[in-house]
Amino acid sequence: MDDDSRDGSAELVAACPEKWVQIVVRTSDRGLSPSVLDGMKRAQGDVLVCMDADLSHPPEAIPHMLRKLEEGADFVIGSRYVQGGSTSDDWGFVRWLNSRVATLLARPLTSARDPMAGFFAFRRSTFAAGREFNPVGYKIGLECIVKCGCERVVEVPIHFEDRQLGKSKLTVRQQLLYIKHLRRLYTFKFGGWSQLVQFLTVGGLGTVVNLLLLTLFLRMGLAARPAVALAIVLSMFFNFVLNRRFSFGESRKESWLRQFIGFMSACSVGALINYAVTLLLMGKAFGLRPQLAALVGIAAATAFNFIASRYLVFRSSHIRPPETHVEKDEPPAKQT
Repeated sequence: MDDDSRDGSAELVAACPEKWVQIVVRTSDRGLSPSVLDGMKRAQGDVLVCMDADLSHPPEAIPHMLRKLEEGADFVIGSRYVQGGSTSDDWGFVRWLNSRVATLLARPLTSARDPMAGFFAFRRSTFAAGREFNPVGYKIGLECIVKCGCERVVEVPIHFEDRQLGKSKLTVRQQLLYIKHLRRLYTFKFGGWSQLVQFLTVGGLGTVVNLLLLTLFLRMGLAARPAVALAIVLSMFFNFVLNRRFSFGESRKESWLRQFIGFMSACSVGALINYAVTLLLMGKAFGLRPQLAALVGIAAATAFNFIASRYLVFRSSHIRPPETHVEKDEPPAKQT
């Protein structure tokens, strides 16, 4: 698969005497993940192998990978991080560290030690059973593991050779896309639990904002009641923006104004709970410090706010379309 690179690849393949080799030059919807998915849909063999064409991935590892599939593996990775695997000496500490951190973030999705690898093999029937493919960035292997329900993931050691020509795809933008991709995969695999964790994370950040604003307002001489109320309202603004962007990001196609009004309305009950609990604990009966009282008030309102946000404000992001049956023996798309 070639995303209109114009680097001579198409001419080289056309001149190749091995006629089984084909190249598809894509001029639209370019990107590694769409290209790989397109290639898998076009493929006619019973086994699909994804690998780089610049010899970063060693072709001699393919027979070993195929044997693992014959032995019952669902998904086989050409791995840099299992015993016997290695990378080029000049790979660099920063790139190595980035890969290890990315792997750690993906650990709840798969126990594979190198799920970031772009060298993998699996059966076409396994790919055909996958659903809701929606990758962003370059981690298409992780997408296939999760969306195809691969339970037995096996890794075979390879030596990963650094590219000799061209530029690495590792950029800050790709790292941000990877975080976005992880969020999608967590939501796909864990559903509401994943969104709860994201909601609580946003809520934790909102708590920090709330406490900082409350402290600021009190030091400015504002009375306790309006200071607590204003800190709650402003932190609700903050929470709405982050929840719409991350926790319930799939619903961003809906009107932000409608969602904002719905969020503020739905969470107003939680805000009242927060306000009442905070003032109660600050009163003479308990005498807690304002920040500690506010912390308890926030905790008391969080459960209600999550339920209201999930089922009322951002409801569309939780409704999956009905699954469509995929014919495993469907003929491949006509090549051009």
